[in-house]
Amino acid sequence: MLANFNLVPSLAVSDIDRAKAWYAEKLDLKPTEVLADGGAYYQSGTVKFLLYPSGFAGTNQATAAGWEVDDVDAAVADLQSRGVVFEEYDFDELKTVNGVATTPEGQKAAWFKDSEGNILGVFQQT
Repeated sequence: MLANFNLVPSLAVSDIDRAKAWYAEKLDLKPTEVLADGGAYYQSGTVKFLLYPSGFAGTNQATAAGWEVDDVDAAVADLQSRGVVFEEYDFDELKTVNGVATTPEGQKAAWFKDSEGNILGVFQQT
């Protein structure tokens, strides 16, 4: 049944005004609709997502959302020029170098946190 409907990702934020400013400044995203509680919908490509106020913001320790890009290195450089700081990971199966992880198959990914602690990423298929 749900295969016929769009999935709308939701990201919890503790300070909605700070989050909106961060998404505008760092990611160049502007709300397409603002809700009564201050939450906001955004459009990114063909996907709509929601930022909403919550006391549980930033508690997820995994990637909350990611963008598929043509060139991770270029996306990382652009975002860094806007002040985005990328995470460094060193796990058995995953190690980043200057914020970017590359799989043996050539896929690349990089992760950063928004102003509220949500882990976001950019990734590139081979």
